[in-house]
Amino acid sequence: MKFDVFSEAQRVGPRDEAGLFRDLLEQARLADTLGFATWWTVEHHGAGEYSYSAAPELLLTWIATQTDRLRVGHSGVLAPFRINHPIRAAERAAMLDHISGGRLEFGMARSLGGEWDAFEVDAETTRDQLVEALTMIPKMWTQESFSWDSPLLQIPERNIIPKPVQRPHPPLWATTGSPAAFHLAGRLGVGALGNTLLTGLDGIQELLGEYARGLESCERPAGAFRNERRSVFTFVHVAETEKQAVESGACQAALWYMARMPEVFHSPPDVVWELIRGGLLPNNPTDVMSVPTIDPEAMARKDNEHPVVDLVKRYAAGEEISNEEAYELLSPIASVIIGDPESCRRKVEGYADLGVDHLMCFMQIGDLDQQTILSGMRNVGKYLIPHFDRSRG
Repeated sequence: MKFDVFSEAQRVGPRDEAGLFRDLLEQARLADTLGFATWWTVEHHGAGEYSYSAAPELLLTWIATQTDRLRVGHSGVLAPFRINHPIRAAERAAMLDHISGGRLEFGMARSLGGEWDAFEVDAETTRDQLVEALTMIPKMWTQESFSWDSPLLQIPERNIIPKPVQRPHPPLWATTGSPAAFHLAGRLGVGALGNTLLTGLDGIQELLGEYARGLESCERPAGAFRNERRSVFTFVHVAETEKQAVESGACQAALWYMARMPEVFHSPPDVVWELIRGGLLPNNPTDVMSVPTIDPEAMARKDNEHPVVDLVKRYAAGEEISNEEAYELLSPIASVIIGDPESCRRKVEGYADLGVDHLMCFMQIGDLDQQTILSGMRNVGKYLIPHFDRSRG
């Protein structure tokens, strides 16, 4: 199993984009020396401090010029045509593949309600646009003459250049959250980029099963080859001792991330609570990810609530929660890899047993300071990568 870095490009507090981007570059340089396989960067627009990654292709280009082995990945390019026209997505990605010397991993995402509104995207057609983009872009990369004609998009015959370095083209991925999304990724023959986020491993096991069923029905992959790799991102902070893990504030940072999700992603809080309880995202995100406001009732505490949901609600309401309490409730969750080396190693074994090929380590979370993040990365490189990534032995 490979270890990757998953980055939202977050910075809580006073806006300091220059400082944030310098920190990200320092993290990427360190990841390159520690044996991390890929640096994954999201694309979000209008997300505020939750994600400054509005131009991921530029950040990934910068990282590519400052690293030697680390692959650079989109997780992913937003697929709606009004956000990223497929020609422009293909051109920028191919150029990044050249700049990185053939180290690109190309993922695409359906996008979310706040971005649909901002770019005047027809939410009901986003799934079809994702499928078409993943199908046409590898053709642009491999054909000297390309054209497209569908109800959604018409492109006259053109030779789209540059062509990427990797032959026949870079690996294709799709971001996945719901059973339907995992099944679609499998049916398209592209890699799955999933997440856990304060849930047990039962949910991801079900989702990976749906991906396998999709692969079984894949008669013709979207690209020139099938990418059957499974990636999952989760909260990760490895400390030398459990005491240091508690004091790091990593569990507090995870609470911040979950508490902000409804507002940033324009999703009803009940969807987030269901995820934490071990449920799954709805198969059609257009049903839940376009609400303009957050219902206060959904944020209210309830009797007999799931303890982690109650904790996130308390955090969202501004209640002071100690590092000790946050760790006490989050550390037992099988998917949350925050703790000392031995406990983290046991949790990673759970992912390996499910057949996860890439563990995307979400380490730059909330208001964690740079030294805490770098320390956690070094410990992943020291205690986990040598144990699980046999290719580095």
